Amino acid sequence: MAGLLRPATWGLFSWRGYCSRGTQGRLSAGFVEALKAVVGSPHVSTAAAVREQHGHDESMHRCQPPDAVVWPQDAEQVGRLAALCYGQGVPIIPFGTGTGLEGGVCAVQGGVCINLTRMDRILELNPEDFSVVVEPGVTRKALNTHLRDRGLWFPVDPGADASLCGMAATGASGTNSVRYGTMRDNVLNLEVVLPSGQRLHTAGRGRRFRKSAAGYNLTGLFVGSEGTLGLITAATLRLHPVPEATVAATCAFPTVQAAVDSTVHILQAAVPVARIEFLDEVMMDACNRHSKLNCCVAPTLFLEFHGSEQALAEQVQRTEEIIRHNGGSHFSWAKEAEERSRLWAARHNAWYASLALRPGCKGKLRLRDGADTCMREAELPEPICSLGPLPSGHTGRGGIAYGAATTQGYSTDVCVPISRLPEILVQTKEDLEAWRLTGTIVGHVGDGNFHCILLVDPEDPEELLRVQAFAEQLGRRALALHGTCTGEHGIGLGKRQLLLEEVGAVGMQTMRQLKATLDPRGLMNPGKVL
Repeated sequence: MAGLLRPATWGLFSWRGYCSRGTQGRLSAGFVEALKAVVGSPHVSTAAAVREQHGHDESMHRCQPPDAVVWPQDAEQVGRLAALCYGQGVPIIPFGTGTGLEGGVCAVQGGVCINLTRMDRILELNPEDFSVVVEPGVTRKALNTHLRDRGLWFPVDPGADASLCGMAATGASGTNSVRYGTMRDNVLNLEVVLPSGQRLHTAGRGRRFRKSAAGYNLTGLFVGSEGTLGLITAATLRLHPVPEATVAATCAFPTVQAAVDSTVHILQAAVPVARIEFLDEVMMDACNRHSKLNCCVAPTLFLEFHGSEQALAEQVQRTEEIIRHNGGSHFSWAKEAEERSRLWAARHNAWYASLALRPGCKGKLRLRDGADTCMREAELPEPICSLGPLPSGHTGRGGIAYGAATTQGYSTDVCVPISRLPEILVQTKEDLEAWRLTGTIVGHVGDGNFHCILLVDPEDPEELLRVQAFAEQLGRRALALHGTCTGEHGIGLGKRQLLLEEVGAVGMQTMRQLKATLDPRGLMNPGKVL
């Protein structure tokens, strides 16, 4: 996080040190024809608009786009593409739904973006074993729609309708992780195409066991590898029974401390809560406005319980006792599916609700760094007003040209042991006020993970410095409390320095050795994580 934002450049969203010319714009006509020979001409594009679309995720990190985009149809084609690129020294960037938040798909050295979304088959369902095998184009919503009549579901829910193999690659989690675990807990086996084109089955071909003591945990190595070690072409996932009954609730608290104390006490009382989400009063006010809720504007918990009717009654009673003991009030229980869906839709739309806190913004920002001749265009998901022209000759500090400025949203996350959660959340609220920043706090507090969504004016260098100070302080404070710099967003481009501080020199050296063993030419999603 050191250098996240620098006075002279946009370190947070910059390309200096990220982008290098590499092979950008240098793919020969013969190489492009070779790509077409593998997947067919309709499945290869070098069009500028297509390349730009595949050059960024939902973060504010930007770089030049890849040189070509290809859509393979099966794992064999992925292997041939990887071998072709690797043999010619061309970088390979895996791409799913593009919903990441740390710049994980940015083509920092150009190369070929391999879009895996057209491999969208559910290959094998084993309901008796509670497992399913999916290709990388299958999203979590599509899988759960397919499972609807089987009494099964896949509970890992990061909010976005992300691809399941992409979720494995980033080690995703979400609102249900407090009860059902993260992707690390729910991936049983992976088919991975290595940079050389070889196919690896991390737990052995066709295997779907729940546990094993056989050798190194190769599956765990690739979960969270962020596309830097290989391309995931199939995932064997653990399924869960659909609960007999579900009830959700919201409750308000007089202070942040009271809300997070209740979270800790609920978990310590062994109440099997399925979801427990925290929204600070700023976030709650934004959600009320954006999603037309009528909740009390105060630090708030969203809760959900799964189980039998009898078990739910006991869980709800015990939870109410704990919450009232900590000063909670304004209970609102939601038992009907439509009511619960509305509640959780508001939680999942927290990003858009936060963006609306600063009205009158514009849709895009363009910056140009003369040193690397890289361009970024950061677009709000829902622009509030039209884009103005880029002012001629309007340059800022450090050779950066600022134009058509807009307020931008920046989301970061950390995770700490739940016993330290009250401390860091209270401190974070104080930091937001001390640094005079507009931001919201929302998080999966049941497992110690929370997010800050900051609204940043890119034309205000002083505000950028305050964002830098806040973000660095938050990341390092989490590390000081024996936590991690990211609970679910990943490292990508933005948190490489903090990763070094988290795992230490020996840990980083070990990671680099693993990377060098599997990717000796450094062509798999270069510039990320390490």
